[in-house]
Amino acid sequence: MTLDISNGEFLRMAKEAPESFTICILQPRITVENGGGKETGGEEMLMPPLNFGMVDYGIFRSGFPDSASFGFLKTLRLRSIICLFPDEYPEANLEFLKANGIRLYQFGIDGSKVPSTNVAEDTIREALKVILDVGNHPLLIHCKRGKHRTGCLVGCLRRLQRWCLSSILDEYQSFAAAKARDSDQSFIAMFDISGFKSQPVSFSSSLKYSIDKVQDAVPSPGYP
Repeated sequence: MTLDISNGEFLRMAKEAPESFTICILQPRITVENGGGKETGGEEMLMPPLNFGMVDYGIFRSGFPDSASFGFLKTLRLRSIICLFPDEYPEANLEFLKANGIRLYQFGIDGSKVPSTNVAEDTIREALKVILDVGNHPLLIHCKRGKHRTGCLVGCLRRLQRWCLSSILDEYQSFAAAKARDSDQSFIAMFDISGFKSQPVSFSSSLKYSIDKVQDAVPSPGYP
C-alpha cells in the first residue's frame, strides 16, 4: 500500500515504528534502441536492506543485504562493507562485491548475546579502526537484522563522537525496538574509548559523493 503523506509525517511515523516501513526509491531508467539513447517513462524500483539507515556522511547501517537490495547498494557507491556475523559470506554477495570493487571486512560476533566483554571489545575496536579510516568510505555496516551487533558498533562510534549516553541509547532503541537488550546497552555504556582520539561529531569532511537519493529517503542523523 502506498501512503500519500508529508515528509514530516513520514519521518515521525518512521521514527516511532521503523520496522513498519520499507523504503523504495524510484529512479529514471534509460533504454537504448537502434544504437541511440531513448528515455523511457519507466522507473526502476530500488529496495534498501532491512533496517537501513544513514549513520553519518559516508557511513550507513542495515540488516543483511540480499540480492533484492543490490540495485540500491549501487547508488551508494560503496568502497567497503563491514559484516558483523561469523557465518560464511554468501557467494552471490561476494560476486556483487567483486563486480563493484567493494572491500569486505568481516568481524564475527555471536548474535545471541555479547560473547564476552574482552572478545567483544577487541572485535569492536578493530571494526572501529575500519570506520575511522575515511579511505574506506562510503561504507555499510551490517549484521543479520541491523539491530544488536550493528547497534553496538554504532553506539561505540557515537561514544567516540562525544554523543551523550541518553542520545546513543535512544538511537540504539529506535532500531532494536522491542528487541532492545540490556546487555547491549550496558556494553555500549561501559565500552573503553581510551586509546582512540576524539572524533569529529560528523564525518562531513570525508570523501564527497552523491547521496541525494539517500538523503531524500532516509532521515539524516540527529546530533545531541
